[in-house]
Amino acid sequence: RPSSEGLGTATHESRAVIFDIGSGQCKAGLSGEQVPRSVISTVVGYPKFKHVMGILSFTYPLENGLVTSWDDMEKIWRYLYEQELKLKPSEMPVMLTGAPLNPLSHREKMAEVMFESLQVPALFVTLPALMALYASARTTGLVLDSGDGVTVTVPVYGGRYLLHSITRVDFAGRSLNCHKYHG
Repeated sequence: RPSSEGLGTATHESRAVIFDIGSGQCKAGLSGEQVPRSVISTVVGYPKFKHVMGILSFTYPLENGLVTSWDDMEKIWRYLYEQELKLKPSEMPVMLTGAPLNPLSHREKMAEVMFESLQVPALFVTLPALMALYASARTTGLVLDSGDGVTVTVPVYGGRYLLHSITRVDFAGRSLNCHKYHG
């Protein structure tokens, strides 16, 4: 288990659950800790055949940074809470990362699932690029974030991202792998 030694005395009440959700991986942990407690693939498996165990078909609930199956995304969040973090969603506020330039309807649906289905007490949604810059103890810089489904550049000045200058391309790691193997 990661240690939070030397990071202050954050109490259970002042901590938050952190979810960094990407098209390829989900990272989950608690504020005040150096590393995520859990890193899992963003995939849900379903039995392919009714009477055959162990053969699954897989769904990927995120494509290019957008949730394509909210039911599967909720299953992943529940799994992270219950199996990986051993917490109830109602116990702590949550901070989620989301790809920049996603439609407002996407963030609204994310909030709906978090508040209504999972019953979280508070929610904050931010950009993973902004959190990466903060983690390097900087408040100004240019972040290039190329994940599994989305590549973005995010300029940040004085701790605020410059929305009009963000660029996003739905071409990233998965696209490169597909191109490499399928020519």
